[in-house]
Amino acid sequence: MDKKFEQLPLRNGVGIVLLNSENKVFVAKRIDNPKKFWQMPQGGVNKNEDFYTAALRELKEETSIVSVKLIKEIQDKFTYVLPDYLIGIIWKGKFKGQKQKWFIMRFTGDESEINIKTKHPEFLDWKWINLEDLTQIAVNFKLEVYKQIKSEVKKIFV
Repeated sequence: MDKKFEQLPLRNGVGIVLLNSENKVFVAKRIDNPKKFWQMPQGGVNKNEDFYTAALRELKEETSIVSVKLIKEIQDKFTYVLPDYLIGIIWKGKFKGQKQKWFIMRFTGDESEINIKTKHPEFLDWKWINLEDLTQIAVNFKLEVYKQIKSEVKKIFV
């Protein structure tokens, strides 16, 4: 990491592992990185907002989904740091990455509820994937986080 970025703080964030009835994971393709990379819903925590409320808000803002049931709050927080070429662009240069609290949730609605054409769209497309494939679709700077999440989700399937 470039020395000028080392002092930047990490942004508080949340992420949602959304599982359908077949235990497949919801992922979406970002508008600003439409290559082969997909991600789970995630985003920042607003001032005076608790992590769970932020997770529900982000899920609704990004996907229109509100029909969920909490399965598990992952105790550890996971951190990623942006590559140098993105620091200074993303989040107006205020942060070098995110420290995220993740929640595993069950989607309890009908797929007609899912709408990524939101007020401020972030995604081009969405799909359900097998948990095993999660690390195949992640952008490289989030790969370690996705490996840790995959491990945590496997624990609830036992």
